[in-house]
Amino acid sequence: MFYRLLLFLFYFQTFTSMAQNPLPAELQQLLDRSVDNKKVFGTAFAIKTERLSWQGAAGNLSHDQPYFIASTTKLFTTALILQLQAAGKLQLSDKISSYLPATVLTGLHLYKGKDHAGDITNAHLLAHRSGLPDYFQGKGPSGKSLEDELMAGRDQSWTFEQAMERTKAMKPLFAPGAKGKAHYSDANFQLLGRIIELVSGQSYAANCEQHLLEPLGLKSTYLYQNPSDTTPKVLHYKNKELHIPQAMASFGPDGGMVSTSTDMLVFLEAFFTGKLFPKAYLPEMQEWNRIFFPMQAGVGIHLFKLPWLMNPTGAMPSFMGHSGLSGALAYYSPQHQLYIAGTVNQVAYPDRSFKSMIKLVLRVKKND
Repeated sequence: MFYRLLLFLFYFQTFTSMAQNPLPAELQQLLDRSVDNKKVFGTAFAIKTERLSWQGAAGNLSHDQPYFIASTTKLFTTALILQLQAAGKLQLSDKISSYLPATVLTGLHLYKGKDHAGDITNAHLLAHRSGLPDYFQGKGPSGKSLEDELMAGRDQSWTFEQAMERTKAMKPLFAPGAKGKAHYSDANFQLLGRIIELVSGQSYAANCEQHLLEPLGLKSTYLYQNPSDTTPKVLHYKNKELHIPQAMASFGPDGGMVSTSTDMLVFLEAFFTGKLFPKAYLPEMQEWNRIFFPMQAGVGIHLFKLPWLMNPTGAMPSFMGHSGLSGALAYYSPQHQLYIAGTVNQVAYPDRSFKSMIKLVLRVKKND
């Protein structure tokens, strides 16, 4: 009899709690509705505010299923560079010629008949203000980009040196640090990854593990290096699975990390609260330049801010963080102390992750 009474009280409290706070169920419904098995086959998100800690998943993803975070990896690279600055081992204002050999720099930035490679700084790389072309999305000698080839199913691997050779075969867009100029380039973060390795004397993966993952206890986050590793959820390109393990093992510091939405939430909060590098660096990182709509590039971070025409009431706040071509994102709203991370695991329609983020955030704000 006593056991039945306890059981009754447990269920009564549970249902009462759900009735009083329907928000978690409503957030889950938003994820459920986002899975249409045409463009989105699985999604996972996690949110944290001062009053809420929530995680959810739908379709073929679970909240603890690791996935490729693609260019959201750049936040990890940024954190490592800023840690090195805090340790006095480099400065953002340093020219990359102080660290990289001539074999890397020669022919890297020939713009209007002048070699500008010696003028590029660490800050230029972080802020995409180097003027370097993008070895991944830029057109190669064949007239196609690496992205084009991968999306066509031609998986392939490359080394840092090959990424640089591909970069050198393309034309730079402007001189380093040109006023108001920014151009997104994965080559920038390939170079930063190599600088991290040369300055620290350790591999990029070892740096991530020792200085980011272990201190934060991120058990499901790691740098993807082995093409035979089937742990991360397979990507989708349109309505088909996209198997490109060789490429994913090649991105490294510009897009090679694997994580979960819950791990990314822990990392994101640490990134913006001074647990990984001095919080005093954050204001200097918020020097925004237009990069692609509706994104602006800061120093190692992006600003997601909807224009007035798309956000006339101002209900959707601006966010700082990063996103990736895989449909992964990790963003923080200082205005609302809101952290959100997740993925739709879809390469062809990465905007779907932002649509999900907007719906989730607006629902959370409505509850405040």
